[in-house]
Amino acid sequence: MDLFIIIAAVIVLIAFAVIAVYNGLVVLRNRVKEAWSDIDVQLKRRYDLIPNLIETVKGYATHESGTFEKVTEARNMAMAASGPEAKAQAENVLSGTLKTLFAVAESYPELKASQNFSELQAELSDTENKIQAARRFYNGNVLEFNNKIDVVPSNIIASMFGFVKEKFFEIEEGEKAVPQVKF
Repeated sequence: MDLFIIIAAVIVLIAFAVIAVYNGLVVLRNRVKEAWSDIDVQLKRRYDLIPNLIETVKGYATHESGTFEKVTEARNMAMAASGPEAKAQAENVLSGTLKTLFAVAESYPELKASQNFSELQAELSDTENKIQAARRFYNGNVLEFNNKIDVVPSNIIASMFGFVKEKFFEIEEGEKAVPQVKF
């Protein structure tokens, strides 16, 4: 009888441990999803600013239509991308085309003096900072989740219930340098 109680107690403890680890994994997975939605919000804000920026530059640099088309195409590609890897690649392309747009703006002193352009540029810069913060928050949550999946004993529970590692939202090496935009 005593052996039965001990075995039952051990089984109950193991069950509670499995439930606790499973719930911890679910909480971490949900934090990763929440962090990804923060990135999406900031990227949408960025996407909404780009058409206004293009229209402002178009008013001063009408013969730069190829640049405008590239920025618009990159924006559309970034908006359509899904998942951290595809989104990161599309964002890298968009960042590159935005640098080209700002380089075009350098050739037009009256554009650089435009209050509307300055405000849009400042808003875009603020958005870029918010995207960077959201990316750090997301990657921190991904790290915590992936670590939980890797360590014993939660790795056993994670594999039993099909938890898989999340991808980091990373930028290319060439994109890590902060672009210098001077007006």
